Amino acid sequence: MTSITPLLPQARRRGRPPKNSDVPRQDIRALLIRTGVAVLTEKGYSSVGIDEVLRAVQVPKGSFYYYFDSKEAFGQVLITAYADYFARKLDRWFLDTAISPVQRLRNFIQDATEGMARHDFRRGCLVGNLGQEMGTLPESFRPKLEQVFLDWQARTATCLAEAQRAKEIAAHHDCARLAQFFWIGWEGAVLRAKLDRSPTPLDVYAEGFFEMLRAKR
Repeated sequence: MTSITPLLPQARRRGRPPKNSDVPRQDIRALLIRTGVAVLTEKGYSSVGIDEVLRAVQVPKGSFYYYFDSKEAFGQVLITAYADYFARKLDRWFLDTAISPVQRLRNFIQDATEGMARHDFRRGCLVGNLGQEMGTLPESFRPKLEQVFLDWQARTATCLAEAQRAKEIAAHHDCARLAQFFWIGWEGAVLRAKLDRSPTPLDVYAEGFFEMLRAKR
């Protein structure tokens, strides 16, 4: 769920370049981002120091500041990287016209559940984790996180609208509000799955959501 290699603009460099000249600099930056995403999806932002990421990547702190001005700047890049990765994931499932729209949503849920299971339900959603920490995070994170959720909701609403046109879901549903409801509930289910170390919260939520889709006035 968090295996990504984003291609992002280079940050202003003020630290020391990496000592290992055999490793391309862009690869080191990408490795820092991948590792940061993995750590934050498990532990969150506030409890993780830069040193923990650097130990995992095995580069000196000066090399970190060669790519990122601060932990806050690093966090902003991680949000963008995760958002880009997850948008591609949603498109892979939601835009598959060979499958019915409701089944596309089911397939996404199954894939996400399997992704959490691969990590023993220790990792969740980076954006959801940061949203839960917002009271202690830099304020600059708030609009970025809000925009990510709005993007996910829009992609989901498009899929649900297709399901409605195909008469897979009841005509009275407001697909935009339904998509918002889905993501509010799904993030809660992911949190509970991490707490329980179990897929049961995800299964319970999905069952309830699809039952609601089938409901008629």
